[in-house]
Amino acid sequence: MTYLYNSGFGNEFATEAVAGALPKGQNSPQKAPFGLYAEQVSGTAFTAPRHYNQRTWLYRIRPSVVHKPYVQISNGLLRSTPFDEVTTPPNQLRWSPIPLPSTPVTFVDGIVSMAGNGDSTVHTGVAIHVYAANTSMIDTFFYNADGEMLIVPQLGTLIMFTEMGYLEVAPGEICVIPRGIKFRVELPDGASRGYICENYGTSFRLPDLGPIGANGLANPRDFLTPVAAFEDKVGTYHVIAKFLGNLWKSELDHSPLNVVAWHGNYAPYKYDLANFNCINSVTFDHPDPSIYTVLTAPSEIPGTANCDFVIFPPRWMVAEHTFRPPWFHRNFMNEFMGLIIGAYDAKAEGFVPGGCSLHNCMSGHGPDSATYEKASNGELKPHYLDNTLAFMFETRFVCRPTKYAMETGELQLDYYTCWQGLKPEFGR
Repeated sequence: MTYLYNSGFGNEFATEAVAGALPKGQNSPQKAPFGLYAEQVSGTAFTAPRHYNQRTWLYRIRPSVVHKPYVQISNGLLRSTPFDEVTTPPNQLRWSPIPLPSTPVTFVDGIVSMAGNGDSTVHTGVAIHVYAANTSMIDTFFYNADGEMLIVPQLGTLIMFTEMGYLEVAPGEICVIPRGIKFRVELPDGASRGYICENYGTSFRLPDLGPIGANGLANPRDFLTPVAAFEDKVGTYHVIAKFLGNLWKSELDHSPLNVVAWHGNYAPYKYDLANFNCINSVTFDHPDPSIYTVLTAPSEIPGTANCDFVIFPPRWMVAEHTFRPPWFHRNFMNEFMGLIIGAYDAKAEGFVPGGCSLHNCMSGHGPDSATYEKASNGELKPHYLDNTLAFMFETRFVCRPTKYAMETGELQLDYYTCWQGLKPEFGR
C-alpha cells in the first residue's frame, strides 16, 4: 500500500511491514508487538502548534541508541556554515557540470558543496551541494542532524533506502529526507549526478495559494511517502552523521533500517515534477517566478522564505505584446539555478544539464544577448516550451560560494560575456 504525503503538517500516516506490528490505541505500550522497541523521532519541538508539529513513532527491532561512539572523519568537499573560506564577489557566476568520478564514489562521498548561507546552529539558511557518484552504499548509512535534504537528481536513478522504507527517485523527480532520518543510496543505473539543498530552517512545505484559490501548483495527493520495509541483518555496519557541519562515523552490529512499522507525519517523501500544474499569464507580461514554487521553507518574516524550491517545466507561452523570457532583473532574494534536462529559455548556450549558476542579491541578470534578440523580434504565436526542466533554490540570504566553487575548472570565467552583445538601442 502507498501512503500519500499531504505537506507533512497535521496529517497522520501509518504503514506496517508485518501485520499487527503497529500497537492499537497507544503509542508506547509496556511491551510493543513482536518484541519491537517503540521510538519517537521529532522533527519539531514537542510544543510546536499542532498544525506544524512533526513527529513519527517507529517500531523497530533495536532502538537507535545501540551503536559505538562516533569518531570524526574527513569532511571531503562537504562544507557548512559560516561559509567564509573565500570572499564572496557580487559577480554573476556559472559552472559547467562537475565530472563523473572515474574511481568508486558513493553518494555521500560524492557530495561537493558549492555555496551556502545562514547559521546551521540557529536553524537559518541553506547549504547548496552537487553530487556525482557511481557506487551504491551497501553497509554504510547516513543521517544529517543539521538540516533536511532536498535532492534533485539530474542523471541516474537513486533508490533511497530509509528507516521508513524505500523510495525510487529518477531525474524529473525530487525527494526530501528529513533531518535525522538514516538512509543509504543505491545506484541502479550506475553513474549518477544531481543537486542538493540542505535546509537549516523550517521544514519545506506546500506554499499558500492566495488568489490562485484552492487548486494549482503542486497537489498534496502527488507526494508519496515510503511503505514500511525493514532489514533484519547483523554484521558490521557504519553510520555517518553530519553534526554541526562535520562528519562523524560510528560502528554498529546491525542494520539501522530495522523499522517494522511506523505512524506519524515526519517521513521522507518524493514528488514527480511532471505533476506540477503551472499557472501562467494568458494576456500579457511575464509573471514573477514565484508562481512556479513547488515547496517553501518560510522564515520569521512573512513572505520572505528561508528557501523556495521553484521549477521551470514544459509549459505553454501565449502572452501577447510581451517579452516572454525572464526579463532583466535585480533581486533582494538570491538565486541558485540548475538544469535537469534540455535548455533554459533565458540562455542560448553555456547553461547545460548538470550545470548551475548563482545570481546573488542585487546582481543584475537575465537573458543573454542571443535570447534577447530572438525574443524581441520573433513572432508571438502560442508556443509550447518543451524539452526543458530547470529549477531554482531561492533564498533570503546571500549564497557564499565555497573555495572549491571559486577555484574549480568548471567555473565559467567568461560567463559575463553572454551579455556584452547588448548594445544601446535608444533613439535608433
